[in-house]
Amino acid sequence: MTWRGEPFSPTGDPEVDQVLETLAAQTAQFEEVGRRLSATLGRGEAEDGRVVVEVRTGGSLASLRLDPHALTLGPDVLAAAILSAAKEAETNAANRAEAVMRPLLGDDRPRPPTGDR
Repeated sequence: MTWRGEPFSPTGDPEVDQVLETLAAQTAQFEEVGRRLSATLGRGEAEDGRVVVEVRTGGSLASLRLDPHALTLGPDVLAAAILSAAKEAETNAANRAEAVMRPLLGDDRPRPPTGDR
């Protein structure tokens, strides 16, 4: 058995050892979920893919891609397209984050698709 990557020697008390083993497994699972969440991005598109936005699970902008044709839309339409793509990306990121966290919540049942890409 290991604790945070280091060898752990049993206490000799089977109940305490079982609790410590369970705690170590849960800690490893939480750390893995945290790593996966930090790498999770949501993606959204608007104007037939001319505007593509990616956001992190916290909602911060990770990337914005504008096709050269998007620049001909005019400032108001372009702004609305960016906001629309960002909203879609936020929804997508939330859905992906929920899927990453589902094992921690004890719900491993498959869910119907919710617009994830």
